Amino acid sequence: MKYVVSLIADLESNIIRKDMKMKELSHIDELGKAVMVDVTEKSETDRYAKAMGKISMSKEALKAVTEGNIKKGDVLATARIAGIMAAKKTSDLIPLCHPLMISKISVDFEADVENCSFICTSFVRLSGKTGVEMEALTAVSVALLTVYDMAKAVDKSMRISDIHLLEKDGGVSGHYISE
Repeated sequence: MKYVVSLIADLESNIIRKDMKMKELSHIDELGKAVMVDVTEKSETDRYAKAMGKISMSKEALKAVTEGNIKKGDVLATARIAGIMAAKKTSDLIPLCHPLMISKISVDFEADVENCSFICTSFVRLSGKTGVEMEALTAVSVALLTVYDMAKAVDKSMRISDIHLLEKDGGVSGHYISE
């Protein structure tokens, strides 16, 4: 009898924990189905996000990109445009992301000659009901993939890494700065 009571208590505890977890996950409804978060009642605030990532490559590839000697054209200009376009299409790429009216997107590159790499940073801003972290991360990811695509004839061993959120502000969760 003690075993049955213990088993029932464990089952009830698991159901309660599962129910609590479902309520904590914003993209899961009470039945465990994936849903888009309803932001109708949220107030609009100014929001921005900054993200960064890195692509490492051979000295030969870094020199070719920097000097504009890639046969496909201006690598960094093309990658910048690709990153901006990608940020605008994030809701088409990431399930359950809201389509947003972005007011500012920038994508920039800095050569790190000592480490044979380019650092890519993005900045995305809007006044809205949901944040732009995914848009900033998507911009960096696609910009770096574009660098790879355009320079792979020179170096197929390039490595994309360290894509992360640097900073975000706005909304209920407030200001965040990466350590």
